[in-house]
Amino acid sequence: MPSVEILGGNVEYEILGDSGDLIVLTPGGRFSKDFRGVRPLAEGLVAGGYRVLLWDRPNCGVSDVQFFGPTESHMRAAVLGELLRTLDTGPVILAGGSGGARDSIVTTVEHPDLVRKLVLWNIVGGVQGQFVLGSYYVVPTLLAVRSSGMEAVAALPEWQTLIEANPKNRERILNQDRAEFNRLMLRWLEAYVPKPGQTIPGVPDDRFADIRVPTLIIRGGKDDYDHPKRTSLEVHCLIDGSEVIDPPWPEDAWERATEARARGEDVGGFDTWVQAAPPILDFLARS
Repeated sequence: MPSVEILGGNVEYEILGDSGDLIVLTPGGRFSKDFRGVRPLAEGLVAGGYRVLLWDRPNCGVSDVQFFGPTESHMRAAVLGELLRTLDTGPVILAGGSGGARDSIVTTVEHPDLVRKLVLWNIVGGVQGQFVLGSYYVVPTLLAVRSSGMEAVAALPEWQTLIEANPKNRERILNQDRAEFNRLMLRWLEAYVPKPGQTIPGVPDDRFADIRVPTLIIRGGKDDYDHPKRTSLEVHCLIDGSEVIDPPWPEDAWERATEARARGEDVGGFDTWVQAAPPILDFLARS
């Protein structure tokens, strides 16, 4: 796969399709572009006449780990902005789910000249959703660096996975200044603390006024505590002229998938995403 150095780290990407407007598809968590459920949605969008850019964000897949910015999403937005400029894509359509929705929102706010339409689903918010993210993605790393330093950080399962995918990542982690890295982790953690005037982590509500492109929001399911229905409706209220639709998957799809994985079943949280292709294509055709 092609890769390019962006802001001091290599980013791997690929473009599916031969013609049509370009959609940047961004998954959630620290999952790679090859995580199950992502490519089927991309292929569905390609079948609808679009090209799709898949990319391993910093701290995902085989791309280099990177550590800067007010939040991890702001770091990824900075990298995506430079990636699109480097590839000379012109304005693109951003489509993202879960953490990818947040990354796409921040990119649209920070780089409005690069975005022509925006599609969001599984938007994280609420007390449980934000606390779970902070405790899962930041707290173990924060405790490791504070107690034992960067060697302990590199030994954590989360970072070991990225080191196995890209051995250079071990040195990139070990080369971080311990005090500055600790400070960064505290900053990233603070973004996940629910607070008034901040519907999604790290993004003040007033910044949504800077989103002036056609926007589709697939609302969260009524039983989804990580991506609450309420959060997607609040984001809809904050983005002037946005459109919100019911999810094309069951209202409790996320919770049922979580329960199935706990039972040891082979179920992925993004498996249902391919069902979003028809409503996304419909929105793009008429917006």
